[in-house]
Amino acid sequence: MTGEVGRFDSLNPHILKGRVPWQLQFLAYESLMGRSWDEPFTLYGLLAESIETGPNRDWVEFTLRPEARFSDGTPVTVEDVLWSYETLGTVGHPRYHGSWQKVARAEAVGERTLRFTFNTEDRELPLILGMRPILKKAQWAGKDFAQSGLTEVPITTAPYVVADFDPGRFVLLRRNPDYWGNDLPLRRGTNNFDEIRLEFFADANAMFEAFKAGVITSNRETSAAKWAGNYDFPAVRSGEVVKSDIPHKRPSGISGLVFNTRNPIFADWRVRDALIHAFNFEFINQTLNGGALPRITSYFSNSVLAMSHGPAEGPVKALLAPFADDLPPGALEGYSLPVSDGSQSNRRNLRKAVALLEQAGWSVADDGILRNAGGTPFTFEIVLNQGATETRQIVDIYAEALKRLGIFPKITAVDSAQYKERTTAYDFDMAYYIRGQSLSPGNEQMLYWGAEGVSTPGTLNWMGMQVPAAEAMIRAILTAQSGTDFEAATRALDRVLTTGRYVIPIWFSPTAHIAHSKNLHYPETIPMYGDWIGFQPEIWWYAED
Repeated sequence: MTGEVGRFDSLNPHILKGRVPWQLQFLAYESLMGRSWDEPFTLYGLLAESIETGPNRDWVEFTLRPEARFSDGTPVTVEDVLWSYETLGTVGHPRYHGSWQKVARAEAVGERTLRFTFNTEDRELPLILGMRPILKKAQWAGKDFAQSGLTEVPITTAPYVVADFDPGRFVLLRRNPDYWGNDLPLRRGTNNFDEIRLEFFADANAMFEAFKAGVITSNRETSAAKWAGNYDFPAVRSGEVVKSDIPHKRPSGISGLVFNTRNPIFADWRVRDALIHAFNFEFINQTLNGGALPRITSYFSNSVLAMSHGPAEGPVKALLAPFADDLPPGALEGYSLPVSDGSQSNRRNLRKAVALLEQAGWSVADDGILRNAGGTPFTFEIVLNQGATETRQIVDIYAEALKRLGIFPKITAVDSAQYKERTTAYDFDMAYYIRGQSLSPGNEQMLYWGAEGVSTPGTLNWMGMQVPAAEAMIRAILTAQSGTDFEAATRALDRVLTTGRYVIPIWFSPTAHIAHSKNLHYPETIPMYGDWIGFQPEIWWYAED
């Protein structure tokens, strides 16, 4: 039994509309291929018994397993698969549209075989298409898929089905006793629970109290300070609750406060750089975490894909050179985030911030407010999810520092529904942003950073960046012929993103913290991705001592 902060009003995780328990996308659906989280990017047959692609990867064929079944007992057909891909690629969530646009033709070429022919060079596409969720076509006949919410309980092929739910309060998943894939090698040792219950709470404090009371049996802690100081309650002392540290080897990704450059005041990189200098990471980290957590230094830090912080060299430099005139300072010369002396004053970095703001046309007026030459005050709104207590603490400390620059931001905390709506529509100036990264970046990067996201709602391009160099580096990733080329393209992309100064990064943890009932267990061998998608609850089990 796990807890989540917020509410939900939909059971369809494949459309833009609504708020959905995020676990449903992974627990309640299956795809043609299944992923191994102990390898950077390796897929094995799931609904498909085989995959075949050409030497240039310009087409791919999948052959379905004859035993594959939906939870109602009906077989998975080529027609179901083709309908799923077209529906998701046209009226589904925007994350599916990019790859579908690269499909020139989708067709049945046998009773159980289908073929996709591509119109774009993209060596990752055969794998990406193997990971799309498969839906039952007949369930959606005569219904508006893009508007579905709670009226349709999905019929899927997954080991778990939605057995019960109360809108906004809980979802109960029950293991299907007739699940078709129990004997697959890929499924051995997984899906061990008879039931998984997802409980929803108004805020993190309420969820933690429910965990202490035994209402939920597992709690993932993201605060190092709380992990060190808040887990000395009776159940921990008696051994009924166990604290587990799960290491990982994945990239840090990016977490922090994102600038929405659709707002003209954040369009100038010097302004963004100034506000990054004003963010006193060392002081905030010490205050909230006891200084225990390392800072995110780039979008792929903590991995072999991370940019170096010195001048670009070799193939990375060659990839970026055609865009030299348009790249922000540091992309070619070298760049590192500013570091403070750890004191609350942060004088050196604030002086730098003042200089950058003056270069951009902003200075403090006689009334103590930062204004431009026309007298317009520098002001913006920070939008937060009201249940995110740690984020609010970060922002409150930051806002105090901004006052010293004559900046008085408006801080707005909204409920999870409003937060989803506002961030989907990019209706914010600054917000808390988190985007995980894998060791196999590919097509999803265009959804994150592509220019289409400037105006298309629902993408992860919250910052509104429109940077040809970023898209060129993504294309280089997708067409890389060797590991060396792939790493160089990713490191070059990392430089474009990091020096773009779109996010004020905070910290990451190289170790995940999960407190759980002593009866919940996981394997001794930890996958390289650690506590990641597919770790809990997929490979955990229940056993009384």
